[in-house]
Amino acid sequence: MARTLRISTRNATFQQWQALLTNRAKRHRAGEFVVQGVRPITLAVEHGWPVRALLIDDRRRLSRWSRDVLERAGEADRFALAGELMHELGGKDEESPELLAVVGMPADDLSRIPTGPDMLTLVFDRPATPANIGALVRSADAFGASGLVVTGHAADPYDPKAVRASTGSLFALPVVQVSSHREVVDEVIALRRGGLPVEILGSDEGGDVELAEHDLTGPKVIAIGNETRGLSGAWRAACDRILRIPMAGAASSLNAAAAGSVVLYEAARQRGLAARSR
Repeated sequence: MARTLRISTRNATFQQWQALLTNRAKRHRAGEFVVQGVRPITLAVEHGWPVRALLIDDRRRLSRWSRDVLERAGEADRFALAGELMHELGGKDEESPELLAVVGMPADDLSRIPTGPDMLTLVFDRPATPANIGALVRSADAFGASGLVVTGHAADPYDPKAVRASTGSLFALPVVQVSSHREVVDEVIALRRGGLPVEILGSDEGGDVELAEHDLTGPKVIAIGNETRGLSGAWRAACDRILRIPMAGAASSLNAAAAGSVVLYEAARQRGLAARSR
């Protein structure tokens, strides 16, 4: 069993964990991030993500859940922190966590997302809000998407707000960041050349076809636009069709994560997800 090191001051190691929570550049340079919450940590372990360190509150008796995580995480480094230090890293004002995990990031490689006749890849174009990424990851996981691609200058899927909003789905669904729409389009072109008829769709309030009227079965890539500006011109040009969600009332548009969830639900409905989940 790995030995446990005790940390009672805000030393360099503690400051590194703080940086992982607050500094995107340092997260990606280190290739790791801090995971908060019972369900996210549980799913990270269940899905085999590399747990590099486990932080525990040195003043609390560990629950069965924490003991199980410590056992399943194998040789991850272990640190017992003073309660006030755990509270600072915990992300919630009202309580201090008994366990936190430092987890390694996977490569941003589109090959992580499965392809095939039933592929349903969701793209989030330049999202500005980490919580919206997390919410859309959660919906993509719930409605059977193959994966989520974040394109362009965007918020970070590994921001603690995104990880919490995903309620652990980040660890169950492939999520990949790429710098440009071009990488996704090139992947689609390669798949088409290989005989897979992938269709690229967008979602926008001014779309040319209502969502429910379009066939969402078969291999699809569906792009959701930025919360304020919608789909970029480059994504619009790449789409075969633009889908429109019908709305009533005074609202002219939906929150990006909500719009993505509606599109995913309709795709799942057409694909018979409810029947398969019984």
